Amino acid sequence: MTDSSGQKRVIITNVYPTVEEGRFPAKTVIGEELTLSADIFSDGHDEIAASAYVKHANDAQWTEIPLTFVINDHWEAIFKAEKIGFYEFRIEGWVDHYTTWKKGLKKKFDAGQDIAVELQIGVELLEEAATENINDKPELLTWIDQFKQSSSPEQSVTLALSKEIAKVMYKHRHQNLVTVFPITYQIEVERKKAAYSTWYELFPRSASAEPGKHGNFKDVIKLLPRVAKMGFDVLYFPPIHPIGEKNRKGKNNSLTAGPDDPGSPWAIGNRLGGHKAIHPQLGTLKDFKALIQEANKLNIEIAMDIAYQCAPDHPYVKEHSQWFKWRPDGTVQYAENPPKKYEDILPFNFETDDWQNLWNELKSVIDYWIEAGIRVFRIDNPHTKAFGFWQWMIGEVRKKNPEVLFLAEAFTRPRIMERLAKAGFNQSYTYFTWRNTKQEIEEYMTELTQSEMRYYFRPNFWPNTPDILPPALTLGGENAHIMRVILAGTLSSNYGLYGPVYEFGINEPHGVKEEYVDNEKYEVKHWDWSEYTRIGEIITRLNRIRKENTALHSTWNIEFAETSNDQIICYVKVDKQTGNKLIVVVNLDVFNTQSANVKIPLPELNIGYDEPYIVKDLLSGSKYQWGEFNYVELNPYQMPAHIFKVEKL
Repeated sequence: MTDSSGQKRVIITNVYPTVEEGRFPAKTVIGEELTLSADIFSDGHDEIAASAYVKHANDAQWTEIPLTFVINDHWEAIFKAEKIGFYEFRIEGWVDHYTTWKKGLKKKFDAGQDIAVELQIGVELLEEAATENINDKPELLTWIDQFKQSSSPEQSVTLALSKEIAKVMYKHRHQNLVTVFPITYQIEVERKKAAYSTWYELFPRSASAEPGKHGNFKDVIKLLPRVAKMGFDVLYFPPIHPIGEKNRKGKNNSLTAGPDDPGSPWAIGNRLGGHKAIHPQLGTLKDFKALIQEANKLNIEIAMDIAYQCAPDHPYVKEHSQWFKWRPDGTVQYAENPPKKYEDILPFNFETDDWQNLWNELKSVIDYWIEAGIRVFRIDNPHTKAFGFWQWMIGEVRKKNPEVLFLAEAFTRPRIMERLAKAGFNQSYTYFTWRNTKQEIEEYMTELTQSEMRYYFRPNFWPNTPDILPPALTLGGENAHIMRVILAGTLSSNYGLYGPVYEFGINEPHGVKEEYVDNEKYEVKHWDWSEYTRIGEIITRLNRIRKENTALHSTWNIEFAETSNDQIICYVKVDKQTGNKLIVVVNLDVFNTQSANVKIPLPELNIGYDEPYIVKDLLSGSKYQWGEFNYVELNPYQMPAHIFKVEKL
């Protein structure tokens, strides 16, 4: 075979989307527009062309998507997946001799030069294409005859510039002169829920309407209409398994449990079973499946918490002692995060020589609950387990069930959180909980949406969790709860909250710790589910706005606006596919009325600088006529934010 490498003149670099140069797949969801791009150039002044080739793993044929020149040798194409699973894509580029010829032809014609020879060259290009392209040969021969029989240079130039010929000639290229970027990259396409979801967390044992009674799955079924009415589409439970009796924690995490203390659900397992068992007071597997089915009728998915750890009396400890780390005194090493100690929890030893059996058993836990009907899992503390395990386990699960989603609960160092996302987690907890100032929020959102993280780290914003009561909520009370949930639900397309505690405005900390006092992790609570709160009302409005406005179904489409006051943050979100456009303005000061002039990035809204437009506040119903510069004033005791829908005059 003749070596043609020296004849290839096109250079391709900086291909995106890629994650660690292709070691991991980039992520997108069904229907989401993903930009495929590369820097592509050649020597000299010849025109070049380029295409992306995309193929689903189950397809035999590649689909060609022409790349479009943008600026400065940068080329792009839009890819929108039609089905979930893995796709491959590659980039190719070549010197486009026909386009080079026709542009030169037009320049010479416009300059009044003789183009007879140039027309002969064009005919040769068409004849060459006709000999190599059987399908397009009839059309090519017709055009060749038209060139030869043309009565004037003007007619020939018009024919040369026709879109029909350009379309056919785009397909004609010498394959031995085409540069193929040497790496074929992967894209993992997930279902829409991976990109847009609204989570509500509650403890089933606290679901009873009767004070002092342990709740169960049947009680939760009664709450489903309430959860649906508030606009949540994921209902998340802490672990539902039997709770360890040995070293059980008491109220407020005390080391001594009373006879009626239920213990922490994260201390999994006792004589009644482990990770594939259900706490008997919650109900049976049949009850759980009934709950899943009733939730599905309301378009709510049940999310299970999977915590790969054991109480000291979990059956695994006796049956598979090799899976745990034993200390010199004959005791098992329990979990620690100094100064915190978790005497009721034993971590698995991922360095065990029996790691393969451990991995298989842990995966079987997920398989078991998938069989029961679960498709969403929140994974507790994944950063304390081996990265290799997650990549293997999630990959194996999604081979059979690609619709299954995993949320990583990992409040830890950035590189570790990023690695978990690369390993397969579909969504990730974030630092949003501690990002409070305008600068902090803008910098964090820019990092999430405009760096390589955009292709693999899909954030899920939680203003609180059972473990975390941030100072902003403790100090700011009701106003802060409303302000922070509006930020969470409009900055990120995935958000969640620890429900009853949040909507009822409970914010008393456990001493100086960023934790709730009388924590529900260690006791059964009774909530008055019929109680009205202003926080709950705003959450309901927010979720309705999210559902009705597709601009909030993506995290990536954010553009920040300039404001004259750092206590006021403003950002624009646009869904280009539907034309839905929103402007969000939030007062970050929960104690004082703040005002500012905001400069709207009108090009993002496809609005001219001298073109007025109407904004409708979806929270209050008020309407205003706006331009590029606008005055806003927000009283946090009335409403700390505007969510404006943009409407042209």
